[in-house]
Amino acid sequence: MSHKPDWDLKILIDGECPLCRREGEFLRRLDAGRRRLAIEDITDLAFDPSKYGTTMEALMGQIHGVLPNGRLIKGMAVFRQSYAAVGLGWLLAPTNWPMIRPIADRCYHWFARNRLRLTGRDRVCQTGKCRVG
Repeated sequence: MSHKPDWDLKILIDGECPLCRREGEFLRRLDAGRRRLAIEDITDLAFDPSKYGTTMEALMGQIHGVLPNGRLIKGMAVFRQSYAAVGLGWLLAPTNWPMIRPIADRCYHWFARNRLRLTGRDRVCQTGKCRVG
């Protein structure tokens, strides 16, 4: 029998991305030890994407989160859920409104596709682990 995790959302972040790392640290501080969020660095050498039924390329393509039932969510849904978990869901609530959601999602997807270049890492990836799929 499996047990329920002691978090509401596990965020899978690229720990080598300065913006991603800062956002993860920010959310961890907001969580303030309440254990609503867990953060896992997908660039850790011991990380295995297959335990989540996905690939490294998919995870590098955009942010992913894991719900307690094991289901993966991705993109802006991760941010909406993580901010809600720390009591700041109202900040991102407008990004889920029907007229704004498609724009917010497209903006995030653009960022996700370009984040290696935007953070100066596009020429640094030597291991292949940071290849965006």
